[in-house]
Amino acid sequence: MPTSNRPTPDVSLRAMEPDDIDLLYSVENDASLRDVGIANVPYSRYLLTQYVANSTGDIYTDKQVRMMVCHQADTVGIADLIDFNPQQLRAEVGIMTLREHRRRGYALQTLHLLANYARHTLHLHQLYAYADIGNEASLRLFEKAGYTRTATLRDWLFDGKTHRDVALLQLFL
Repeated sequence: MPTSNRPTPDVSLRAMEPDDIDLLYSVENDASLRDVGIANVPYSRYLLTQYVANSTGDIYTDKQVRMMVCHQADTVGIADLIDFNPQQLRAEVGIMTLREHRRRGYALQTLHLLANYARHTLHLHQLYAYADIGNEASLRLFEKAGYTRTATLRDWLFDGKTHRDVALLQLFL
């Protein structure tokens, strides 16, 4: 695990609970996050309630798992393993730290926890992520967590006005 000069806070991952609906609603409907995700429509509370209720928590069944990132009693972010491919033993990583909890080391520790979970529980071969070439903070975060830029995907994201390139980052477990 890469080291840092700052002490790493203790974070944990937990399953989604019905009490998380308001947080999920605010995050999923935050227009400022649309450019970094794949959703382009608002989500209703009803739809998010159904998502939480119907999630089995089994990545083999759902092909994804969403976990809440916690520091002490506070939920500080959301971590996803999506596009799980059991044949190729890989999954895409998505991570979001709530604005008021950023720059405290939570995201880096979360990436380490996800890698440990993927390696030792799911027995995956690799994790991968996409990051906008212009998002230096995200690129630095993934590289600090041991991910390597392996490709640039041209014109991968479109914000309604311009296309942007993304870096494909991979972590071999």
